[in-house]
Amino acid sequence: MIALTLASQSRARGDILRHAGVAFAACVSGVDEESTKRSLLARGASPAQVATALADEKALAVSAQRPGLVIGADQTLDLDGSVFDKPASLAEARDRLIALRGRAHALRSAVTIARDGEVAWRDLQTAWLSMRAFSDAFLDRYLSRIGEKVLSSVGCYQLEGEGAQLFEAIDGDYFTILGLPLWGLLGFLRDEGVLET
Repeated sequence: MIALTLASQSRARGDILRHAGVAFAACVSGVDEESTKRSLLARGASPAQVATALADEKALAVSAQRPGLVIGADQTLDLDGSVFDKPASLAEARDRLIALRGRAHALRSAVTIARDGEVAWRDLQTAWLSMRAFSDAFLDRYLSRIGEKVLSSVGCYQLEGEGAQLFEAIDGDYFTILGLPLWGLLGFLRDEGVLET
């Protein structure tokens, strides 16, 4: 059996794989994401390029230490070409949601598989999300109910929960929104004999 490792301790990404019936081990990549992101953005990288480069770096870092196939993934929030990090405080989360309110933004989700220290496969998917023009009162109540959970998401929402109420339209794949484009990944794993055909 081919070993499969997820180069992440992300609960959301792990849950996606587990619920899809994929057996894997999880391992922290050790990649300094913030340093890499700063360097890429300083060189003019796009949000899609940042997500892909970070997914590659995570997969390659773990692949250098572990046999088999290693999955790396990353996601960026792209608002008019600007990349956002996870908020550091509830006040910053409120400002982020105000910036996104009434506008469309893109989530760029990249997934890479490395084998023997080399990229074997990668995919990049984009989902477009349109936030409704909710009131300040709704926003304050939302933040009061959700609390610090909003700090775990770059967009300050969990679409699988109450964050769904922030939106009026979505164009894209659910798994892409959660940060792990799944359909191509499952196809690659079937082709490699990790999953049944």
